[in-house]
Amino acid sequence: MTISFLEFINNLISNPFLVIVSVLTLGVMFVNGWTDAPNAIATCVSTRSIHPKKAIIMAAICDFLGVLIMTLFSNAVAQTIYNMVDFGANTNDAVIALCAALFAIVSWSVLAWWFGIPTSESHALIAGISGAAIAIQKGISRN
Repeated sequence: MTISFLEFINNLISNPFLVIVSVLTLGVMFVNGWTDAPNAIATCVSTRSIHPKKAIIMAAICDFLGVLIMTLFSNAVAQTIYNMVDFGANTNDAVIALCAALFAIVSWSVLAWWFGIPTSESHALIAGISGAAIAIQKGISRN
């Protein structure tokens, strides 16, 4: 489904949950960029294999290309996640679960950054959403 930017703004104004999800999504994107590039170039710089300025330029180019290339696969990834989790028919539970997962990602990533622990926000997103779906469904059942 594709909507225009104006439609998105209208939906944003009329739905406070969408505002919260959008802000949390931007937070996850910010933290992801904040932690990914340093994790990717830390070894190269610390071993003095690459000068820090060249490593930063390389990370910026590769991060941009990664996002550009990933847009080719994003529909397949989204469909896979959709097939993995089941929030049931209650959309409010789904929105709350998504907000909880996004908040957890931002919190965990900032905490991990503080202690110098490398993280993966994409793995955290899948784990958070899967865990929320399991909690909403009250466990894992075999169908």
